[in-house]
Amino acid sequence: MINDVFFRKLQPMEDESHKLREAIREEVPDWDSDVMVSARFKAFSGQRSDWEPRYHFWRDLIIKIARHLGIFTIRASVIRNVWFNRGGLIPLCIDDVLVEMYNSGDILCSNDLIDPKSGQIAQLFYKVRHLLPLSKPAFPSEDEFIVSTLLQEKSEEVVKLLSEDHWTSSCIITMSRFQVICGGAKQASVILSHLSKCGKAKYFAIRRNDLMEGVKVSLSSKPVGGTTSSDYDVLHLTWTAEKLQLQIDVIDQLCNKAKMSALASLKSGNKVSARRHVRELKLSSESRDKCDVLLRRVEEVLRAISDAEDSKEVFEAIQSGTKALKDKMITIEEVQHCLDDLDETTNSQKQVEKIIGSVSSYEDFDGDIEDELDKLLEESQKSSADGTIRVHETAGATDSLANTLSDLKLVDNVTIRQPTEIANVSKVLELAPS
Repeated sequence: MINDVFFRKLQPMEDESHKLREAIREEVPDWDSDVMVSARFKAFSGQRSDWEPRYHFWRDLIIKIARHLGIFTIRASVIRNVWFNRGGLIPLCIDDVLVEMYNSGDILCSNDLIDPKSGQIAQLFYKVRHLLPLSKPAFPSEDEFIVSTLLQEKSEEVVKLLSEDHWTSSCIITMSRFQVICGGAKQASVILSHLSKCGKAKYFAIRRNDLMEGVKVSLSSKPVGGTTSSDYDVLHLTWTAEKLQLQIDVIDQLCNKAKMSALASLKSGNKVSARRHVRELKLSSESRDKCDVLLRRVEEVLRAISDAEDSKEVFEAIQSGTKALKDKMITIEEVQHCLDDLDETTNSQKQVEKIIGSVSSYEDFDGDIEDELDKLLEESQKSSADGTIRVHETAGATDSLANTLSDLKLVDNVTIRQPTEIANVSKVLELAPS
């Protein structure tokens, strides 16, 4: 029995180790090469230019493996002894890689994160401390670190998930709900710290009979605003709705249990026990109905608040548009005139498309154009040749050349009256559009 439990616990670990090895081989095809292992696993030595390519290799590989595993927190001991352990051989440079990653900001420790639950004064001190040009602290002794790029990606994913469920520019959810979205309390704390640092989220709480913790998240490009009295009301309502839904789920389980027990009692012929279970089922059903009615009322209030926020945003948008029109000195009549011009342009384009579409054969249409162009080109060459002959024969033929140019319609309003103007005519012909 003990061996069975041991092997059941060992099996997932072996599967995870196998997936890890496959992920490494996918990123590094020559991972099993002994020559490359001896080159990559040795310690850093010499100038930075000597070992920097190897540093970039290990840094990128650590980030890729963490992304493949779906995590943004890593442990130095796990990286050293599990990830890149090749039959007892571990990279001698991995500690130096982590130090360089920490100094360059690729990884963070817990002390580098702001506490979202701290007061405004503590957060202000944190910002001032990180803005001052102080020297970078020594490499921390803790084992757990946070990958900066992966934390950013996970935070954006959380905001995107919230945007799919809310249509407003910001939303308020309970801390428990936020933890479920982030994948756990620990991950939620780190993500909330990052969002708070970026000005995209804010933690607040209500201390009444129970502690109600909530998060206000900005779903737009703007930073999250300060908490208002209505935000606390929304948090209270949201927290109440979640509690009611949880209570309904518990009552449903009790109802199913009572129903199964009543059926079992009836089959066994124990009517007294069956009546007791039916009575429990009836009381549970009544309690569920009361909770359901209350939950519907709370949801209606939350929906009304959300609609009011949408209307407020639309009203503010209209006000902003009106102010912009006044600032630019644009009247409604001018806007309407622009729209009318746009409609005329659209109608003209549709007519052209209709005419083109009415042509039975595009090949015939293109053929007519080609024939006309060939005809004009032939006449132009013939007229140019005749004009050159006339110039050599007599200077009095300039009038005929002018008439020929007029017939070809290559240039408008050009009259040649003297032989000395032939050169000017040639220039005009060269500049005339083909």
